[in-house]
Amino acid sequence: MSKKILIPVLILIAAVIIIAAAVFSPKQTATIKLNLAHFFPATHPVEKVLVPKWIEAVEEAAGGQVQVTSYPGETLAKASDIYDGVVSGIADIGISCFSYTRGRFPVLEVFELPGIIYENAKVGGKVAWEGIKKLDPEEVKDTHLLMVFTTGPGHLLTRVHIRKLEDLKGVEIRATGLSAKTLQILGAVPVAMAQPETYEALSRGIVKGNLAPAEVLQGWRHAEVVDYVTLTPFLYNTLFFMTINSDVWNSLPPKLQKAISEANERVFEEVALGLWDDQNNSALDWAIGEKGIQKIVLSEAETRRWIEQVSPIQNEYAKKMDAMGLNGREILNTVKELADKYNQEYQ
Repeated sequence: MSKKILIPVLILIAAVIIIAAAVFSPKQTATIKLNLAHFFPATHPVEKVLVPKWIEAVEEAAGGQVQVTSYPGETLAKASDIYDGVVSGIADIGISCFSYTRGRFPVLEVFELPGIIYENAKVGGKVAWEGIKKLDPEEVKDTHLLMVFTTGPGHLLTRVHIRKLEDLKGVEIRATGLSAKTLQILGAVPVAMAQPETYEALSRGIVKGNLAPAEVLQGWRHAEVVDYVTLTPFLYNTLFFMTINSDVWNSLPPKLQKAISEANERVFEEVALGLWDDQNNSALDWAIGEKGIQKIVLSEAETRRWIEQVSPIQNEYAKKMDAMGLNGREILNTVKELADKYNQEYQ
């Protein structure tokens, strides 16, 4: 081959090598695209406040290496299927309630047991997140748990006054799951129904009340069909999770995991912890101030009566844990001690 032909060929080869090196250089990292599945509607504060702030914080911490897209309203998976959807990889990240698959998370049921006082959602979230880290339950190790947060206390929203335990006897109250069992042991008549059906049931007198967070007074317009709110911060607490697929998490470089974890903890503290408190407090203030709802606060002695009445549910839980080879009383005491601690901190 003559020099006239050889030189251009060598130049062309060199150019191809340079371009290939630029294209396939390890420094050119492709963006990791992740989806986030949850069941809340597009108008809910979870989708409008928590999720965008979390995505913004994570993407910024990752320096543009991660891109997260939210899919609200059960568009990727039903609420009860989200956790297992994350395990299987249908969703990379998921937000839902542990209680939607009752029996799947037996240890974590401790955070929703009646008889433990959670003055607000901040207390509930702090107790659950710290408690999970201490208890280290096997049942959530098939994903990488990012955070948990709660509704905080549920109250009795009723058409009839409930000032003492005897007032509950025979009263039809809308409740589901563990809440139904709690009300039954207190003497009420639990009626299972979805939240969207409750307004009409209250307005027609099919039920006389609802055990739910105060947010439903405004968000679900229940202040139009009830007259009283009896504060019962020891009857109800719903625990939500945000978790990521283990394979996805383990595939991230350690530095990226660290940056995302730090951003995640900031959003947990600054946004997730108080998300339901903001809704509950504003709804309760509005219901009392604008709709004339009467707030009833139980005396300390009356509160003790109610808590004693539901103690068999705690005993049953402890026995179930013992049967699993775990120390049920130790689990219960851990959670109660944390609740006492954070009720003092977040009064």
